[in-house]
Amino acid sequence: MKNEQNQKKKKFQFPDAYGIMFIFLILAAIATYLIPAGQFDTESSDSGPDTIVPGTYEVIESQPAGIMDIFSSIVTGLTSTSDLIFLVLIIGGVFGVIEKTGAMDAMMSKVITFTKNKEWLLIVLIMLIFSIFGTLGIVVNAVIAFIPLGIILAKSMKMDAIIGVSIIYIGAYTGFAMSVLDPLTTGFAQQIAGVPLFSGVTERVVMYVITLAVTMAYVIWYSRRIKKDQNAGILGKTPFPKDSTDTELGKTKMTLTHVLVLLTLITGIAIYVAGVFGAFGESWSLTEMSAVFIMIMVVTTIIARIGINQSIQEFIKGASSVLYGALIIGMARSIVVVLEDGMILDTVVNGMASLIDPFSSTVGAILMFIGNGLFNILVSSGSGQAAIVMPIMAPIADLMDFPRQIAVQAYSMGDGFTNIITPLSGVLMANLAIAGIPFTKWLKFALPLVGIWYVLGIIYLIVLVAMNWGPV
Repeated sequence: MKNEQNQKKKKFQFPDAYGIMFIFLILAAIATYLIPAGQFDTESSDSGPDTIVPGTYEVIESQPAGIMDIFSSIVTGLTSTSDLIFLVLIIGGVFGVIEKTGAMDAMMSKVITFTKNKEWLLIVLIMLIFSIFGTLGIVVNAVIAFIPLGIILAKSMKMDAIIGVSIIYIGAYTGFAMSVLDPLTTGFAQQIAGVPLFSGVTERVVMYVITLAVTMAYVIWYSRRIKKDQNAGILGKTPFPKDSTDTELGKTKMTLTHVLVLLTLITGIAIYVAGVFGAFGESWSLTEMSAVFIMIMVVTTIIARIGINQSIQEFIKGASSVLYGALIIGMARSIVVVLEDGMILDTVVNGMASLIDPFSSTVGAILMFIGNGLFNILVSSGSGQAAIVMPIMAPIADLMDFPRQIAVQAYSMGDGFTNIITPLSGVLMANLAIAGIPFTKWLKFALPLVGIWYVLGIIYLIVLVAMNWGPV
C-alpha cells in the first residue's frame, strides 16, 4: 500500500500554466547570455510603434538578464498589460451580473431550441460572428472574457471545454490570422511596407472565407466525435475540468427583462465597434471598451432591479472567475520584457533576413511566412511584430522580385497561425486557464489545425506570387 502511495506521489505532473510561463522566463534569461545582443536604427512613427531601418543592424555590448531582472520583469509585464488585464476582469465581472439576471440561460434556451439536433449550425454561427470581429481587429485580445460564454454553449451541446474555447477563440483568431481590415496588423504592416492602406481586400476576403470554412469543418469534425461519446474527446472523462457539476442549461424562459438585458449587451458591443472605427472622433482603445462594459453593467442592474450591493457581489464573483487567466497575460509579457531588455530580438530578425535572402521568389515568400511564424512564438503582439519584422521583409521582397503586398500577407499569416499554439501568448494561456484545459491537451487538438493552416498558407503564397499580386 505504501509503495503504491509513494508511486502516485512521484508520478510526474505537467506544470501549471504559471509554471510553464516561469520556465520560459528562465529560458529567455538564459538566451540573453547565448545570443549576441544587437540592434537596428529606428525611425519614429506618429501612427504606431517605431520601425527599424533595414541595413543598420550592428552588434552591441551584451546585456544579459540578472536575477533581479528576471523577477522585476514579472512586475513590468503586469503593469505594461494592465489595460488588457483590467478589461478581462471588468468583462468577467459584467458577465457575472448578466448571468445573475438569467438572461444568458434564457438565451441558451432559445439557441438550443433553434439549433436542436443541429449543433453544427450553432458552431458555424458563433465562429462566424467572432471571426468577423477578429478580421476587423475588434475583440482579439478581449476574446478572453467571452470564453465562459463558449463553455456554457459547449455544455448546452454536451461536448467539452475544447469546443467551448474553439468556437470563441479559434473563431476570432482565424479572422485575425486572415485579417482583412485590422488597422493594427494588416493596416500597420501595409503602411510600413508602403502599400496602399487596405488594398488587396478582394483576395484577402477569398483567403479568409476558405480558411474559415476549413477551420469550421475541423471543429465540427471534432464536435461530432465528442457528440458520439463525450468521454472520447481529448479531455477524456473530465470534459469540463473547471466544473464538475452537471447543471442543466437552457431551461429558463425568456422574459421582457431578459430581452432588455441582452439588447443592452448587444447595443454596448455595437457602440464599441463603431468607436473602434472612429465614429465618435478618435478610434477607441481597450480603455473605452472597459468603460462601455461598465455602462452595460449599470444599465443591466437598473433593468433587472438588482440591488447595488448584490450587483457588486456578482461583479466580484465574475471577475474572480477570470482572475487566474487575466494575470497570465502579464506573466507572458514578462518573457518579452526580458528578451527586449537583453537586446536579442533584433539579432533574431537579422538572422531570419540572412537566411531568406538567397532563395527564389516563391521559396522566399514561403520562408518569410514560416520565419514570421517562428518569430511570433517569441513576439505574439501583432503590431509589435509588424514594427520589428516588416521594415526588413519589405526590402527583401524587392530583392526577391515579388510585390510587397505578398510580404504583408506572409507576415499576417505567420503572425496569426502560431498564436493558437505558442505558450508565450498571454491570451491563449489565459483562455486555457479559464477553461481548465492543460496546455499539452490543447496542443493535441490545435497542432493538426495549425498544420492545415500552413498548407493553405503555402498554397496561397504560391498562387499570389504566380499572379504577381500587387499593387507594389
